[in-house]
Amino acid sequence: MKKFKKLIKILTVLTVIFMFTYFGVYFIASLTNKLDISMSNGYYLYDKDERLINGTSDQWIKLDNISDYLIDATIAIEDKNFYKHQGFDYLRIAKSLYVNLINRKTLQGASTITQQYAKNLFLEFDKNWERKLKEAWLTIRLESQYSKDEILEGYLNTINYGGVYGIENASYYYFNKSSHDLTLAEASILAGIPKSPSNYSPILNLENSKKRQYLVLKAMVNNNFITDEEMDDAYNTVLSFHGYLENNNLKTLRYFQDSVMDELKSLDLPTSFLETGGIKIYTTLDMNAQIILEDAINNNVTIDDMELASIVMDPNSGEVLALAGGKDYSKSQFNRALYAKRQVGSTLKPFLYYSALENGFTESTTFTSEETTFVFSDNQTYSPSNYNNRYGNKNITMAAAIAYSENIYAVKTHLFLGEENLVEMLKRVGITSNLEAIPSLALGSKEITLKEMVTAYSTFASGGMKISPHFIRKIEDSNGNILYEYKDEKEQILNSSLVYIMNQILTSTYNYNFIDYNYPTCYDITAKLTKKYSIKTGTTDTDHLIFGYNKDVVVGIWSGYDDNHETMAGDGKQIKYMWVDIVENYNKDKEDSWYEMPNNVVGVLVNPISGEVANENTKNPTMFYYIKGTEPTYNDTTLDSLIPTIKIE
Repeated sequence: MKKFKKLIKILTVLTVIFMFTYFGVYFIASLTNKLDISMSNGYYLYDKDERLINGTSDQWIKLDNISDYLIDATIAIEDKNFYKHQGFDYLRIAKSLYVNLINRKTLQGASTITQQYAKNLFLEFDKNWERKLKEAWLTIRLESQYSKDEILEGYLNTINYGGVYGIENASYYYFNKSSHDLTLAEASILAGIPKSPSNYSPILNLENSKKRQYLVLKAMVNNNFITDEEMDDAYNTVLSFHGYLENNNLKTLRYFQDSVMDELKSLDLPTSFLETGGIKIYTTLDMNAQIILEDAINNNVTIDDMELASIVMDPNSGEVLALAGGKDYSKSQFNRALYAKRQVGSTLKPFLYYSALENGFTESTTFTSEETTFVFSDNQTYSPSNYNNRYGNKNITMAAAIAYSENIYAVKTHLFLGEENLVEMLKRVGITSNLEAIPSLALGSKEITLKEMVTAYSTFASGGMKISPHFIRKIEDSNGNILYEYKDEKEQILNSSLVYIMNQILTSTYNYNFIDYNYPTCYDITAKLTKKYSIKTGTTDTDHLIFGYNKDVVVGIWSGYDDNHETMAGDGKQIKYMWVDIVENYNKDKEDSWYEMPNNVVGVLVNPISGEVANENTKNPTMFYYIKGTEPTYNDTTLDSLIPTIKIE
């Protein structure tokens, strides 16, 4: 009995301490400076012409002007005790902890509307304990300084409805009407989105959205907001979705917006929107380029389940002008342009050949094109083959090897230079993926992201400068104060004269003069080109790629299947035509933008296949370019006999 009385006393004291602390914290919060939440509207995204492309609704709509259906639906599904608690629903927290512990995984959350609103007022993305404590304190301040209606109003004006922020903006985006006029069916769809915007947006995933709508409507019935009959009528109502807000109708634009948000996470900015009053993000997006990119996808890529990724970039600044992480964001939100690592095939060869130029090769340096097995000192063998097993069985130039995408020439060059040489070269031009110094690296056997490859090709396009791709130009707070501005930090990492020669070599891929025992890999698009470009394609069993550029723009494209199954031989033609459409439409009405020949470079007419200096009997004499003093002579020989550590069987 004494132990029981002692326990009662302890519990009483603890309860008093808890109540004193609880009400004390709220009292202290009420004395702090009142939060100005009316100005904390989140963020706005602008294109490079400073036109708004997405962001929080410009108009802060009053709670009285929002449909009661939307308000009731939100409370029912998100926080049924919203008007009863003081920011934290302790019974709900206890229940969710119990359910999650029993199932050993997170099945239920317990965040209230006030907590979610507090979370939305923070810009930083880390989910650490310091951040959680800040959110908790902000929740208390909101509850002690504002009425429930004011908190709910702020929440509805800033919440994410599938990439569209604020209920008024979302209402116009999905249904082309004010949130005041939403029906029960429409409101229950919108109220279901914030739980997981990419999964429950009716435009991105209608099936999931309908499942979520059912849960919203059921919660409304359970909380006596509507009847069962009203639920059935609303659920069975066939809705049409507007899905348009300025240029948000583009199927690929959201990939660019996601890329912006990913970059935003890496920047050192104020921790909350309360400190900035919301932020304005001025991006590198060229809306015309994005439209051209999407049109090129729609007009050329016809295989339903084949996916693709593409980046259009200014090689002089590193500004990403347009991006597609897939064909249609509504079907897949995975950004393949940034995060998919795929084998890049022969598109890696230009970096091998640039390194060869640095090491004494010239455009007319020859190896023998023939079926070859390489035998190493430990008796291991490697037998690469050319596409379609076509071999010249004669000496061919570096330019011809690039034109045909010769694998034998590439491996011979790779082994001649030493396998570590290519690894170092690729690191130098911005490839960060893990690479191994192996014979097949010359053929692009390792997996690299499209963004890394576009970064690497931009070093050629910029005349040898290392450029950092980026999506954000600057960020301002609501008062116009600059919070961040991109600093252009170019670095000359390649020899500009050798880069000029490499850029010229990469025009051989569509030059009819190289038609011989094989065809240049891009000869089928030659007639479509009105300007001069450097181009290189690549093909593996599962991937097709193309990269090309001039002084003004670099464009890279990958296509393949997400499950990595093999492609058909002709699938690569689609992205070739897509690439042509992009560069030709982007450069439409612009002058041909090519590179000025350096003073230490000379041009010599040669036989494009053998590399011999041209004479009156030479078929298709072609201009090759050399550093002065390295021009070819009539007695230049093949380098096959000089390759170390291997023998040819």
